[in-house]
Amino acid sequence: MPKGARRQSAPSIALRIDRLQAEGRRIPRYWGEFWTSRQRQSCSLHEISYRACFKAQLPRFFVELFTSPGDVVYDPFMGRGTTIVEAALLGRRVIGNDINPLSALLTAPRLCVPTLSDVEERLGTIRIDPNLRSDVPLRMFFHRRTEAEIVSLQAYLARRRRRGAEDDLDRWIRMVATNRLTGHSRGFFSVYTLPPNQAISASRQIKINQALNQKPEYRDTRSLILRKTRSLLRTLDEAQRKQLETASRTARLLSAAAHHTPEIPSNSVHLTVTSPPFLNVVDYGRDNWLRCWFNGIDTTRVTRRMTHDATLSQWCSSMTAVFTELFRITRSGGRVAFEVGEIRNRTLLLDEFVLPLGESAGLRTEAVYVNTQEFTKTANIWGIRNNRKGTNTNRIVVFRKL
Repeated sequence: MPKGARRQSAPSIALRIDRLQAEGRRIPRYWGEFWTSRQRQSCSLHEISYRACFKAQLPRFFVELFTSPGDVVYDPFMGRGTTIVEAALLGRRVIGNDINPLSALLTAPRLCVPTLSDVEERLGTIRIDPNLRSDVPLRMFFHRRTEAEIVSLQAYLARRRRRGAEDDLDRWIRMVATNRLTGHSRGFFSVYTLPPNQAISASRQIKINQALNQKPEYRDTRSLILRKTRSLLRTLDEAQRKQLETASRTARLLSAAAHHTPEIPSNSVHLTVTSPPFLNVVDYGRDNWLRCWFNGIDTTRVTRRMTHDATLSQWCSSMTAVFTELFRITRSGGRVAFEVGEIRNRTLLLDEFVLPLGESAGLRTEAVYVNTQEFTKTANIWGIRNNRKGTNTNRIVVFRKL
């Protein structure tokens, strides 16, 4: 057991317990609300949109349960960086990986947090050329003046990166601007569209504009970047800033396939907390085409790199390779908390498939946690109802390396 970790036992808040069979052993499966929105709110720094991300309370639960300050926490499917940021806030060393290059772009700046005044000062130095236009059609999303501001900012950031002059302030502004490109309120650069974690096509946006009888209004991008920065920093205190700064000195953020991360030493990770892509549920390349455009990333490259497994057998094969790599990098006594869900209207409970995959890689199953949850307004937009459709529960299989 890692130093300082609490002993594994049936959680007092479990509503019920049943058992699963694994290699002739009976594995406890705990059901309950282990983390909820009614608990202490997570840090405002997490409020960056990304498809299929879990709440910060999930990694916090396992980081506090299984690790001590200074231990190494890893996420091979980093996404928006929830595990990485939360572990850093808790004083752990962090390693993150995601094959989508947008992931590191959204995660790294929140380990080197600027002040609001520094962001405001930097934005004031960026020249806006009112005559600039994008190289892709964007008039259905943005007012002409807003488009000029976006393209001017894009050009500035690209120039700074090309010259090797990009710094933490630039990276923060890039992250916030990327997050503010499109959304469904006046806090975004765009006219009303889908939630910010999904950019629809230009043709579909034209149809939305026609249906709602709307046209893009001018949005002051500098003001909106400052507004979002203020929101992200609103609950961050000085002690948390210091924890993030300390974590940033040793943090490693990779952009590789999760089954092949030679940069991570063997037997070095105390805890992995992660959630893999679930079959073909999300098309990250298509959903992020506008974010990729803004950051000079080839969308087809993202789609090609993030091609998901179409069948359950293909998914299991891919996850077996991931577990083999996790076994290599996990230290003796270390753990893997592997979050999956229930898909296809609850006909596939992926925890029951994941359990033997981890065992076959050499890990030993300790328990399964099933966290019941109510969905957010965003989830309800897509017709997801608790205990009816979609991913209704967090199902986390906890493995240990003996």
